[in-house]
Amino acid sequence: MGGGATRLYSTLAHTLSSSGGSSHRVPLPLAHLERYQPADTNLDPDLCQGQKGSSLSPLDPAEVLRQCKEALSDRPPRFRRTFIQPSDSNAGTIRVMQWNILAQALGEGLDSFVQCPPEALNWSRRKYLILDEILTYRPHVLCLQEVDHYFDTLQPVLVRLGYSSRFCPKPWSPCLDVEGNNGPDGCALFFDESRFELLDCVSLQLSAMTIPTNQVALVMILRCRITMRHVCVAVTHLKARSGWEWLRSAQGSDLLRQIQNVVQTHTVRTSAGSSVPIPLIICGDFNAIPTEEVYCRFVTSPLGLDSAYKKLSQDCSTEPEFTTWKIRPTGECCTTLDYIWYSQDTLRVDAVLDMPSEEEIGPNRLPSFSYPSDHLSLVCDFSFKEDE
Repeated sequence: MGGGATRLYSTLAHTLSSSGGSSHRVPLPLAHLERYQPADTNLDPDLCQGQKGSSLSPLDPAEVLRQCKEALSDRPPRFRRTFIQPSDSNAGTIRVMQWNILAQALGEGLDSFVQCPPEALNWSRRKYLILDEILTYRPHVLCLQEVDHYFDTLQPVLVRLGYSSRFCPKPWSPCLDVEGNNGPDGCALFFDESRFELLDCVSLQLSAMTIPTNQVALVMILRCRITMRHVCVAVTHLKARSGWEWLRSAQGSDLLRQIQNVVQTHTVRTSAGSSVPIPLIICGDFNAIPTEEVYCRFVTSPLGLDSAYKKLSQDCSTEPEFTTWKIRPTGECCTTLDYIWYSQDTLRVDAVLDMPSEEEIGPNRLPSFSYPSDHLSLVCDFSFKEDE
């Protein structure tokens, strides 16, 4: 990335860090960020033509999926994952995908996956694996972290598949330290426009003890076009690495507070004057195992949250054994860091996508030729309890 872009991001970071106070709506000049995103000339030109995808004709999801599979025909097959269904779904089911897709700059430059072949990390193939995963499950709501190819790939392709979206980059993204980077990574939230109407979107820079941090979140208020019910969806990516447990806890508390503030401004009242609670879905790479304080804060939150992926366990009380499995110079990491939280009083979990086996993942772990990220996608089907 050229010096002009680097100066832009440095100025942006300085502006955010000097604003002080608690979490706030981040005034990110995305139009300026977009200017520095190169066009992806390797992707099929019928899928992605520059950055103005909204002005192009719609795409057939089945055709895009076919093109992805054709581009990957010489690679090992993807994992075969099935849905575990605690109960029957209905026409009002909302499918949500949570996924840290692995920033391209980090995968190639900083994360050091020592047993992953360098060829498996090439964006020319990895982008097809990412699109293949998304289009296989066709979520109505898609929550992504470590997105550094938003403007040149994901947004232009997905907008032509009927998705609308917002992107919130980290103010001091480590991607910018990698030579040849594609800009800062951040969180992105996509929703199916045929299913939802956007009522509000808030971009947040999370704080710890009123001090702004490098972690961000997006919070959307959506209205379901089938049930006309409102739902609040949030996506975040908390601070990584051991030793930062206290910071993750503070960021999680700040996020919960900010979400509650957003929800309160969109309170729906009945004809009798009583308020109707807005269901919450909070997705993210929390970088926290289930015994960490930030996890406990979400479990005990007055918002009445539960973790959807506990439905995979027989007693519905424990998380999966892993959502990420990788090998770095420091050793092997197999643990659960990713979650989909939901309002257990107003939403019902209809189905949960299971995890691949150790044999399917393979001895070199993730990422690999058959999977583009070191984190596995989480996919859940929800329905409003009143619609049972």
